[in-house]
Amino acid sequence: MSKQPQPISPLKNFFAGGFGGVCLVFAGHPLDTIKVRLQTQPKPKPGESLLYAGTIDCFKKTLAKEGIKGLYKGMAAPIIGVTPMFAVCFFGFGLGKKLQQRTPDDILTYPQLFAAGMLSGVFTTAIMAPGERIKCLLQIQASTGELKYAGPMDCVKQLYREAGIRGVYKGTALTLMRDVPASGMYFMSYEWLKNLLTPAGRSHNELSIPSVLFAGGMAGIFNWAVAIPPDVLKSRFQTAPEGKYPNGFRDVLRELIREEGVASLYKGFNAVMLRAFPANAACFLGFELAMKFLNWLAPNL
Repeated sequence: MSKQPQPISPLKNFFAGGFGGVCLVFAGHPLDTIKVRLQTQPKPKPGESLLYAGTIDCFKKTLAKEGIKGLYKGMAAPIIGVTPMFAVCFFGFGLGKKLQQRTPDDILTYPQLFAAGMLSGVFTTAIMAPGERIKCLLQIQASTGELKYAGPMDCVKQLYREAGIRGVYKGTALTLMRDVPASGMYFMSYEWLKNLLTPAGRSHNELSIPSVLFAGGMAGIFNWAVAIPPDVLKSRFQTAPEGKYPNGFRDVLRELIREEGVASLYKGFNAVMLRAFPANAACFLGFELAMKFLNWLAPNL
């Protein structure tokens, strides 16, 4: 393990993480656009072929018809949502590392890094869970035609009035099951790969850009390998009619495995993995570059 010359600063992690989040959206959004277009393409009329034959075809046609701009449609919303989330995520990781250090130059073990990553998962769930719940409620009211909530803030107020804070945080357990172990895996595998790629006697800060991109991209893949099964369960659970699964996720899991086998827990694997590598490679590169800049700007913060 190499020495950490710079004391851990959760505040710097916060700003650098936000910048990493912006980089993640820039790198991942074109694939997201393609994924949505493939999922929602109209059924061909008899004798006609599908609009898009597959991922590459959709990419080519979108570029030809709309240029680069076509791939970046609707990017404002994820940037507004993702930036604070990644800021909080990296802040939680920085805090988790700092809390486990007895002295500022303590080198943390892999289980400690995993624990710090899990703390960041708790932090992000605190923000994400109500957001997902409100998004679901507003999406289904649009399709049922009964306008109960005027908008997101009104939805929060009504939920809080009806059931207190528990109403706002319904479905949190599954979000935690997805994000806490996955975040632990995410950060631990990133630090592990960084150590692996750092030549003996050298510091992490001297890692080449391709090495950082590789470590970040692989961390994204490790993260999703852990996150996909609970994510599939969460989607099922959140879109199910009230009372369908009285025992929560255990019922969802039983039904899925009974009806579709264990493989069904890895639905959408290719699309997720294809996007995970470039998006997270860009995220960690943005994070590392922002950290270098902040350490240069304010070395004592």
